[in-house]
Amino acid sequence: MSEPKSSMRTPLGSVRGLGSARSGTEHFWMQRVTAVANIPLSLFVVGLIISTAGSNYSAVKATLGSPIVAIPLLLFVISATYHMRLGMQMIIEDYVPAEGTRIVLLLLNTFFSVIVALASIFAILKLSFGV
Repeated sequence: MSEPKSSMRTPLGSVRGLGSARSGTEHFWMQRVTAVANIPLSLFVVGLIISTAGSNYSAVKATLGSPIVAIPLLLFVISATYHMRLGMQMIIEDYVPAEGTRIVLLLLNTFFSVIVALASIFAILKLSFGV
């Protein structure tokens, strides 16, 4: 008869599939997925900046108001701010030792990311709908 494998995991931890930080690999994968998504979206934004450089206000407003431009810009804002939040969350969790300070910083990180995303989305939609 073979001996059972010894494991340092608790039975509940084995069932949930969670690591020592009480979170699975979702955080890791979401950071990688947003990083990959940010590559073409960032190239689009850089190309947009280069193509509108030197243009007057009305030309830039017309360009940004196009749905073909607005949709990738919205995707960029959502992906970049979510990626930013995940990265700062990892830094805060790894390098802030005090539990209370860590919780406050994680809340501020989330609020800041949401405010940046909403303000950017509002501006893009306002330009897109011509309001």
